[in-house]
Amino acid sequence: MLHSIETRGLRLAVQSFGNPADPALLLVMGATASMLDWPEALCDGLAARGFHVIRYDHRDTGLSTTFPPGAGGYAVEDLRDDLIAVLDGLGIARAHVAGMSLGGYLAQMAAVSHPGRVASLVLIASEPLGWDGAALPHMSDAVIAHFGVLGALDWANRAAIRAFNLGLAELCAGSGAPFDAEAAGRAIDAVLARSPAIASAFNHAAMAGHQDWSGAFRRISQPVLVIHGAEDPVLPLANGQALAEAIPGARIEVLAGVGHELPARILPLIEARIAGFLAALPA
Repeated sequence: MLHSIETRGLRLAVQSFGNPADPALLLVMGATASMLDWPEALCDGLAARGFHVIRYDHRDTGLSTTFPPGAGGYAVEDLRDDLIAVLDGLGIARAHVAGMSLGGYLAQMAAVSHPGRVASLVLIASEPLGWDGAALPHMSDAVIAHFGVLGALDWANRAAIRAFNLGLAELCAGSGAPFDAEAAGRAIDAVLARSPAIASAFNHAAMAGHQDWSGAFRRISQPVLVIHGAEDPVLPLANGQALAEAIPGARIEVLAGVGHELPARILPLIEARIAGFLAALPA
């Protein structure tokens, strides 16, 4: 089911799957990514396992409100507030929250800021909120170099945008299977088809935080499942391991041959791990 939620002068595009009477599972995607980066097969599979699954377009992505490129003017906490606004708009008092990459960071923010609204966390390809330990590895040189061409990208040239995104998808892919350029291309085409202002998504790159979140990961009290690709070139595995080690009771699932991605071949495994984790929680 499609929803449009109005909040603080914004419109957030939302889609839900399954029975609203089932436990809610909110999916929060990473920076510059719309709801489509949560594969529909994963949403349908989790809904079939008894969850009311919700995915949404961040501001500046997909069909949600967009701002002109370079004129976002919002902070990371505003995206955290959008997460809570989606729950409010659907009348959901408390939900399990699964976040990928920046989405995992936002999920942790919500868990700390609004603990009564977040029942549990699934953190995929994420990093600890307010990490204050020894430096953790971050983006590979190859991914950084790829983003370096953004300034010269012709945003009026759909083929150029597609090629940029396809190159990024290949860099983010693990070695567990040959890169499926055809499938990745179809996914990119679907995103471009419903993104009237695709350049605006990179307003996310200019976000800063308004609050000091140092050590905030230590205040997470909800049950946590960490899922991380062993070959993640954006947020390397050490980030997921730090999360699992720092949060009491957290579990980690390391995916061999997987990068910073949700490829079709691992969706059944991710679905099973998430559903099993949530089903084992106290009612």
